[in-house]
Amino acid sequence: MKKKLILLIVSVALISGGTWFSSTSIYQLTKGYLMFKFGSEKTFTQKKETVQAKESTKEVEESSDQTLYDVRPKVGEQMGELRIPKLDAALPIYHGTNEDELEKGVGHFADSVLPGEKDNSVLSGHRDTVFRKLGEVGKGDLLVVETTAGTFTYKVRKVRIVDKDDRSVIVSMPRATLTVSTCYPFTFVGAAPERYVLVAYLVKSEKK
Repeated sequence: MKKKLILLIVSVALISGGTWFSSTSIYQLTKGYLMFKFGSEKTFTQKKETVQAKESTKEVEESSDQTLYDVRPKVGEQMGELRIPKLDAALPIYHGTNEDELEKGVGHFADSVLPGEKDNSVLSGHRDTVFRKLGEVGKGDLLVVETTAGTFTYKVRKVRIVDKDDRSVIVSMPRATLTVSTCYPFTFVGAAPERYVLVAYLVKSEKK
């Protein structure tokens, strides 16, 4: 009788312990599964929302790049200033590249985008006036353009010597680019046969 009672107590203890252990394991497994399932979905949702926010911001920035200027300059008007830190120079920029504009300063090719906008903004000037020392400017140097829309800093990535009739200087670019050109060689007497070209990419934009 006493032996049966002991066996009964031991059996009850084992069953209770097993039930507790099973419940605990199931609870932990269930908890782990739920955390994995819903935690991952939450993380995925958060990442998706972050990506969408970034894409939306990017679209706004690209869109705003095309609406920097409320009023477009007219040919002959001064539209800004080109600063070349390497030369400690500050040069006025006029809209247009006719001789009237080039006699007064740097000319902006009217068919190109304005500084700060996406695509290729093209500037040119005479080698014997505003761009007399442009040959000292090369890869890695900065070009800073200030206009009514803000201050735009470009970094020179390429230096090219091209034929005077080479139209690749004014081609469209996939990113905000500033192309600056002048006649070359700098010491050539008469109408120079080539062009010295700086190709710079926008690295900083301070909009007004």
